[in-house]
Amino acid sequence: MLQDYLPVLMQILIASGFAASTLLVSVLVGKSGKRNAMKDSAYECGMLPIGETQPRFSVKFYLVAMLFVLFDIEVVFMFPWAVVFKDMVAQSTAIFWSMTGFAFILLVAYLYALKKGALKWND
Repeated sequence: MLQDYLPVLMQILIASGFAASTLLVSVLVGKSGKRNAMKDSAYECGMLPIGETQPRFSVKFYLVAMLFVLFDIEVVFMFPWAVVFKDMVAQSTAIFWSMTGFAFILLVAYLYALKKGALKWND
């Protein structure tokens, strides 16, 4: 029974040996480079890293992005419904009204976002 585990043991040993050897080669070869201030500085697409680390984005940007993701996911839920709706003749009324309710909830959410000014870019 022990011989059945021999391939697994060999794979574990080979994987461990490969990981250890690549780490060892990385340490040995990696220290050969000389360090200086230019190499240790942050690289920003060829530009000198002067100023703030990250630009500040408006909260409106994130709000619109979240609204887009939410409404986009909801539209993804509508696609399978549209594909199945034609084949479900026996239950078509229930399926139609459930999707109508779903679309109505989306419409209410959209109108709420418009009322709150979430989609205004001029502010």
